[in-house]
Amino acid sequence: MEPHYMGLIGMGVMLLLILMHVPIGVAMGIAGVATFGMIRGNLAPALTLFGTETVGKVGSAELAVIPLFLLMGSFATVGGLSSDLYRIAHALIGHIRGGLAV
Repeated sequence: MEPHYMGLIGMGVMLLLILMHVPIGVAMGIAGVATFGMIRGNLAPALTLFGTETVGKVGSAELAVIPLFLLMGSFATVGGLSSDLYRIAHALIGHIRGGLAV
């Protein structure tokens, strides 16, 4: 079977899984692994690649910033910095029409 048709089958599987209310990320992962396995003719390399890439992306420095950003926001809230910033912004641009929405 041509790889183009296998790709279309993979897209169909993904859409079917989404219509079955499977989360989109899970549906994309299942369809991608299944399609890669069909193209290669063996599911083992697809599962190995899926595991390696997943661990590599989750352990990346780009995603490590997200919990630190949330921690910084918590510190700002507990320390009162966020309410101070709101009061300063309201004093500076609160009189403009639209005020803080701008």
